Amino acid sequence: MANLKEIRNRIASVKSTMQITSAMKMVSAAKLKKAQDAITAMRPYANKLTELLQNLSETLEGDSGSKFAEQREVNKVLIVAITSNRGLCGAFNSNIIKETNRLASEKYAGKQVDIVTIGKKGNDILSKTFTVVENNNQVFDDLTFDNVALIAQNLMDLFVDGAYDRIDLVYNQFKNAATQLVQAEQFLPIVAKESDSNVSADYIFEPSKEEIVETLIPKSLKTQLYKGVRDSFASEHGARMTAMHKATDNAGVLRDELTLTYNKARQAAITNEILEIVGGAEALNN
Repeated sequence: MANLKEIRNRIASVKSTMQITSAMKMVSAAKLKKAQDAITAMRPYANKLTELLQNLSETLEGDSGSKFAEQREVNKVLIVAITSNRGLCGAFNSNIIKETNRLASEKYAGKQVDIVTIGKKGNDILSKTFTVVENNNQVFDDLTFDNVALIAQNLMDLFVDGAYDRIDLVYNQFKNAATQLVQAEQFLPIVAKESDSNVSADYIFEPSKEEIVETLIPKSLKTQLYKGVRDSFASEHGARMTAMHKATDNAGVLRDELTLTYNKARQAAITNEILEIVGGAEALNN
């Protein structure tokens, strides 16, 4: 059994760890509220814009579709992996890395797969096995639509120039503080929504339908990427808050176990001292 000083040192270390994890939990909880409000307010707009764009693209005839909807044989694939810059958030980053590896090894087996990372943790791991053509760690320092739009524009340029035949996004979708859903969705080319209704409406478009689609597509793609980054940002704080909450609870359990061990060791030491005193007194009496 460890001596009393070692146990006291371990108890002090665990208490110090509890203070750190508890503080990190409170910080993540405060940041989560703001991030959650942002993604909750944005998601309906982004989804409706994408739905509108898909419905318009479906009605375009012949080659009048956008250059962003061009369907090509998939030989070169670009995966945009959205992770975080910091750790201590459970399986948040590892889930994205696993999904990226799965897509490369299963869905795109035999294809050229390159990576664009948003977040330092994803870049550190994925750069060991893939070619990372671009890393965007700085976007989380000032998370605005304009900064994310620059990344989206670069992705659109790569697709239009023929550098890649397909671009996918992999990110954590925020559901609640304890649950994040890994999403792998197609970014480019745009896929027209298949109509599930026989009801057709006759609309008059001004300007032309083609001009509207050409204007909406870049905005929609930038919004789609921004939504993914915002989802990931909120998920990161939720995952970190949950992980730090569990870490604090585990540290509390360990502290209690060590305290019990310390009390047992102290009682044993006191008992030994009493036995020694009693034994010495008996020896003197005899």
